[in-house]
Amino acid sequence: MAFDKNQFDDIIREFTVDGGRLREIAADFRYDLQKGLENPAESSLRMLKSYVGLPTGAETGEYLALDFGGTNVRVLRIRLEGNGKFEVVRKVAKPLKVEGIYDFIGEGSTAEQMFDFIAGLVDEAVDGDHSTKYLLGHTFSFPSEQTNLYNAKLIIWTKEFATSGVEGQVVNDLLKAALHRQGLDNVEPTAVINDTVAVLLAAAYKQPDVYIGSIYATGHNTCYLEPYADSAEQPMILNLESGGFMKLIPNRLDQEFDQNSEKPGEQRLEKMVSGRYMGELFGMALAELLQEKGRSYGFTSIDMSNIILDDSAARSKTAEIVAAKTGHTLEKADCEMVQQLAQALVIRSARLVTASYVGIIWQLAGSGKPQKQHIAIDGSVYEKMPLAKENILRALSELLGEEAADIDTVLENGGSGLGAAIAAAMSQK
Repeated sequence: MAFDKNQFDDIIREFTVDGGRLREIAADFRYDLQKGLENPAESSLRMLKSYVGLPTGAETGEYLALDFGGTNVRVLRIRLEGNGKFEVVRKVAKPLKVEGIYDFIGEGSTAEQMFDFIAGLVDEAVDGDHSTKYLLGHTFSFPSEQTNLYNAKLIIWTKEFATSGVEGQVVNDLLKAALHRQGLDNVEPTAVINDTVAVLLAAAYKQPDVYIGSIYATGHNTCYLEPYADSAEQPMILNLESGGFMKLIPNRLDQEFDQNSEKPGEQRLEKMVSGRYMGELFGMALAELLQEKGRSYGFTSIDMSNIILDDSAARSKTAEIVAAKTGHTLEKADCEMVQQLAQALVIRSARLVTASYVGIIWQLAGSGKPQKQHIAIDGSVYEKMPLAKENILRALSELLGEEAADIDTVLENGGSGLGAAIAAAMSQK
């Protein structure tokens, strides 16, 4: 079958963000930031306080880091050596659920069981040492309400978690009680941070001039150091929960996808840019080209990556992926269109994400010139998706002109552990 060229061109247009629109989105993001600083209720950005600023890079000592962001929990013992150097001395990682053996995240599980299991991992990480004093930093990647660096209350479980007795509780209190039951009174939890904040702390420890941290993976979120330039408040990292940014014009496929999603009307930016949703949008567009509107094929962002990378003369890899998912055998010309469709979605994603970064850069610059800086990014889309990185840089140039020469992006993929250790070190200031 041959695709309808007009229909194809229309779909590509739907996923194209031109320079003028890009600039508007960046300006809207900055506006939402300013509104959020005055009154968070008037902004689609959450502006959550982290109660931590940036490290100096001179932090030293041995700390424990608990990385709790999903079903696989890690505890690391990390030695900070100053000058941005560090060593992971010990690492213990175990899943919270093993089919048929144990399950600490299902409905029948309790807070006590879950945290006793985690305390056991901490015991392993310190090699059973119950006397040396350790401070523990905790990267906890679930929606929390925080009133200081120690005190984070879980608002609601996400990611299939249903353990009872944790929602509404201070997670460090639950951890502390479990450590006590384990005989680990020498381990003191002192800091809780979000995974995005951990990315920024880890990158800022290693090099100067990092003020923005972002996760660009299955999901998407960004944080930044708010200098509070005109007030007496100390500079602090604010977690924007930027995946919920709403001042975007979704195309008809975005709207249809949103209406059928678990939470319609929420996480608009995330649904347009993140790895979790890109494959589904790609599949919806392809279904229209195959005259099977409404069918779901289950494409993933990894499929899209493989399609974009297919440089075989006949585009045979693309044909193979499409045939496996849809049952349709495509000619080379159609495979090239499929490739262009995947490219268009990735390019749009990178451009929208960059517009949000530029909104922050403008906010940090005030009425002056943007300062020299690195944007720290962690995540599979940024690290592995073809076209993502170069289109971030291209969009930075488009929006910032010559000033873009002072701004680049850096990969920070060990952030969750290192960032938690740094937060523990900083908790003593």
